[in-house]
Amino acid sequence: MICPYCGHYDSKVIDSREVNDGIRRRRQCLRCDERFTTYERLQPASLFVIKKDERREEFHREKILTGVRKACDKRPLPSGTVENIVDDIEAELYQLGKTEIPTKYIGDMVMARLKSLDHIAYIRFASVYREFADITTLKEEVDTLANHTILHSADQLPLIPPDELAVTAKNQRRSRR
Repeated sequence: MICPYCGHYDSKVIDSREVNDGIRRRRQCLRCDERFTTYERLQPASLFVIKKDERREEFHREKILTGVRKACDKRPLPSGTVENIVDDIEAELYQLGKTEIPTKYIGDMVMARLKSLDHIAYIRFASVYREFADITTLKEEVDTLANHTILHSADQLPLIPPDELAVTAKNQRRSRR
């Protein structure tokens, strides 16, 4: 291991500890005696993503992280939630044991997690991922979400205020008659 202080190529390990996804090693340079920390973790086999246009490119966790962060921007979520979602998705993808995964599969995994986490983040992500062509398509997605999920929970802000939802439901029943 190269010393970050003097550039010497030799060091000794003072302490090793297991951390979440690897090993943390405390090292000491044999030339300058400075101490530094290194982390080792297993690098899984390469995973490729099949894009909509059939191109293949290497899987990049950061791309999912960026998309989920944008969707969850300024939402009242506990810290670390976005990273945990992406960690879970990445782990599940590697557990599949496949070398190529369609982007549609990854997008659906993100959508499912966001749908159960925060409805606004879900709609934000869906509007980009599903490439809504017009406001009608977006409205249909919101209506589907409103009709098939519980809108009130302790950690979820309502997507549609209860009074507006009651009026909308009443109007839909009238139009069906």
